[in-house]
Amino acid sequence: MPGPTRHRRIVALTMPALVGLLAAFVAVAIAPSAAAAAPLTVAQAISGQSGTGTVAGYIVGEPTAANTVKFSSFTGDTALAIADSRTETSTARMLYVQITSSYRSSFGLLSNPSLIGKQLTVTGTLTAYFSHPGLKSPAAMTLGAAATTSPTATATATASPTTSSSTDAYYAAAIGKSGPRLKSALHTIISTGTTKLSYDAVWEALKVTDQDPANPSNVKLLYSGLSRSKSLNGGSSGNWNREHVWAQSHGDFGTSAGPGTDLHHLRPEDVTVNALRGNLDFDNGGSAVSGASGNYADSDSWEPRAAVKGDVARMVFYMAVRYEGDDSWANLEVNNVTGNGGVPYLGKLSTLVAWNAQDPPDAAERTRNQVIYSNYQRNRNPFIDHPEWVSSIFG
Repeated sequence: MPGPTRHRRIVALTMPALVGLLAAFVAVAIAPSAAAAAPLTVAQAISGQSGTGTVAGYIVGEPTAANTVKFSSFTGDTALAIADSRTETSTARMLYVQITSSYRSSFGLLSNPSLIGKQLTVTGTLTAYFSHPGLKSPAAMTLGAAATTSPTATATATASPTTSSSTDAYYAAAIGKSGPRLKSALHTIISTGTTKLSYDAVWEALKVTDQDPANPSNVKLLYSGLSRSKSLNGGSSGNWNREHVWAQSHGDFGTSAGPGTDLHHLRPEDVTVNALRGNLDFDNGGSAVSGASGNYADSDSWEPRAAVKGDVARMVFYMAVRYEGDDSWANLEVNNVTGNGGVPYLGKLSTLVAWNAQDPPDAAERTRNQVIYSNYQRNRNPFIDHPEWVSSIFG
């Protein structure tokens, strides 16, 4: 009896240890395969162009050449570009993905332009495409970070863009704030470490920020929506010039480096249309503007075409947050009247708030914001990244 009793005690004492050892062995055995299943980032795929791989990234455009990607006005369903950031504009940080026939109806950008900004997980051969780091012969393409959607799934357009991790970091000091505290935090963020342009430099910058996606030799004019040759910049009839969306006289800031050269509110426009807008405030109503279909004006206000009403509103709100009177320039503010003239105010607040909601940021506006940040001023328009902040501050 003592022997068997001692034996049972030994088994009882060692069983938990055996279970623990078995669990540890299983965890070690499983861990490598779980890690291997994680998709590559775009940066990893670019640096490791060999074999078969699964890559997760955001759809940012349609590649048409080694260094050319279309961000709108897509022309085909055979290729797309993905990046680690939704707002990426540098082709050096993009992976070009071939779209074979079985995936074109669901993932081609000509057929599905609303895919821009969506996350894609794709498996295929990591090899050059368009003489650029790429992925060809896809074996699986799904929306989202993991294979949870069938290859025939379609994307749904979203009104407000989701910010990438890079913009989350940029706005870290503002997250969680509202009202005056949010405005103050944003002012500090977008006023720190900025680069100011000369007024002459604005000419060349606008040729990049407002390039017509359908014709890289042209710029797209703000109010008229026309496409015009980049070489036709100047002050003569038929030329395009530099429109100050926040009119210079509303603060008397001129064209020296500062608010007068801030790309976030400077846009190309036909010389004649620019003169017609003058220093009018913004509001609904008026008579049709000759040469700018969809625009209306009266004695004290201007109504832009529907496609850019939100763009105009967000430019105005940016200026009111960026320039608070603490850098030798006037304190710019949005008020709820029209006919402000030469004072540093611009209206009409209630109309601009409505336009922001009515016309949310699109891919072209987000791309422009990113280009200004990365190539020129090193600051962003927060209301393009977070249009919901308009109502928090100005609503």
